[in-house]
Amino acid sequence: MRDLAQLLSDREAISHMMQTNLDVATDPWGVEVERVEIKDVRLPVQLQRAMAAEAEADREARAKIIAAEGEIKASKALREASLVMIDNPTALQLRYLQSLNTISAEKNSTIIFPF
Repeated sequence: MRDLAQLLSDREAISHMMQTNLDVATDPWGVEVERVEIKDVRLPVQLQRAMAAEAEADREARAKIIAAEGEIKASKALREASLVMIDNPTALQLRYLQSLNTISAEKNSTIIFPF
């Protein structure tokens, strides 16, 4: 039994097997099968839907993996930044001022400065 990928990629080999089998079956009647060619493969609608659902699930799984890898990289970058800020209080203060600048750019924002 062949799967769909094999069927689509090995059309020539399958055609040759079909030709041989048909030639043997029709030989008693004096009919010789010279050539068999698979021109089109039509899948049932239900199988097409199942394959589309599987492909969508694969895409979603890959997207989740890519997002998770991005989260890992971001967390590593944040860890490195925190190590720099621990050793350099000026860098921490600069980051604090950048955050205040970002917050103040928003409309209707209230900023409370801790003492």
